[in-house]
Amino acid sequence: MAEKNDFSQGSISRNIIGLALPMTLAQLINVLYSIVDRIYIGHIPHTSAQALTGIGLTLPIITVIMAFANLFGMGGAPLCSIARGGHEEEKAKKVMGNSFSMLLLSGAVLIVLCLAFKKPLLYLFGASDVTFPYADAYITIYLCGTLFVMISLGMNNFINAQGFGKMGMLTVILGAVTNIVLDPVLIFVFHMGVQGAAIATVISQGLSAFWVLKFLTGKKAILTLDRGSMKLDKKLVKEITALGTSGFVMSVTNGAVQIVCNATLFRYGGDLYVGIMTVINSVREIITMPVTGLTSGAQPVIGYNYGAGCYDRVKKAIKFMSASCIIFTFLMWAVLFFEPAFFLGLFTSEPKLIEAGVPAMRIYFCGIFLMALQFSGQSTYVALNRAKQAVFFSLFRKVIIVIPLTLIFPLIGGLGTSGVFWAEPVSNAIGGTASFVTMLITVWPTLQEKN
Repeated sequence: MAEKNDFSQGSISRNIIGLALPMTLAQLINVLYSIVDRIYIGHIPHTSAQALTGIGLTLPIITVIMAFANLFGMGGAPLCSIARGGHEEEKAKKVMGNSFSMLLLSGAVLIVLCLAFKKPLLYLFGASDVTFPYADAYITIYLCGTLFVMISLGMNNFINAQGFGKMGMLTVILGAVTNIVLDPVLIFVFHMGVQGAAIATVISQGLSAFWVLKFLTGKKAILTLDRGSMKLDKKLVKEITALGTSGFVMSVTNGAVQIVCNATLFRYGGDLYVGIMTVINSVREIITMPVTGLTSGAQPVIGYNYGAGCYDRVKKAIKFMSASCIIFTFLMWAVLFFEPAFFLGLFTSEPKLIEAGVPAMRIYFCGIFLMALQFSGQSTYVALNRAKQAVFFSLFRKVIIVIPLTLIFPLIGGLGTSGVFWAEPVSNAIGGTASFVTMLITVWPTLQEKN
């Protein structure tokens, strides 16, 4: 068992790419869950702009749900990798079981709370009387599939942590293909609009959750999920939560930024600019998807080698991950600068939205390659079980930099809506550089001394 999927052997780059390619494809397909919904909704006759804006208003709630999936999924998976590297298979199994129990408990609480407070929340996020019905119709149905999201998104991390990148990819493919097929049928053929998009998403997530549970309870898994491992261990839960807080904070702060951006844009530009931000968020998901796939593929390799005491291999993995992320995001920055209208056209055919969206997109994605520094530093902290640093830099970029700048920049020199979009590149430059440089100062010398 310990020798299976042993990341302390073979080429570092090959080990990372072997996981990263299927995980990147999985990320791409996972993004399609929400992206496809927005593409179809953005082309609904007569009400596309209002419907698209309504869906954008639900993103903070969806982000919070995903944050809890990351809290226990991404918190447990690195610990599982480190335990496997140290040949502590029983501990790795308990980590996985405890993570599963916490995903179910938190998911149940989220369903009750979000359904109870959805109306005031949506208006807080920037809804108007015109856009609220669309947001309400979508999120009410989506919340019914919360447990499916928690299982498919949270527990798929443990399939990848065991080295089964292709199986993890198939988890996402199953749900995404189902969603892509059902969306046009329910939205246009049965004329269900945003409700059809939500139903398609819930069905798709349910199939993905079933696939994950079938694999983790089957014979092919290295570590299997059983009732004994699900019994909560206070010490393990605390450790999982501490490490997962980084991913949780990143997701929650993303939701907080979306709320502040939507409210500020609505104040200075109305529903049109909330719709533009919805499209920009969709494009950002597409761009960050390969970066997320690469860093997610690197984390099990870094964690396993760290647990096995192979510190030279840890350093090589960090170098490969960082260089690849920077190169990719630099190329995407060039593409977005010259062809922003193409990406806007994927999500809407409204001339006003496209016209106002082109300059907004160029500002927002300016210097996006600096974001790769944040991803690389953050992923290294998580993979090496450095919870405090991971949490700090999650908060630093979003809460300490982005949110204040989003509120302040529109007031400077009459920037208005442009000020909201400028907050992102400035935060990437400051937060990304701080995260990466601190990682080099604190982590790198430690690995050198241990080696």
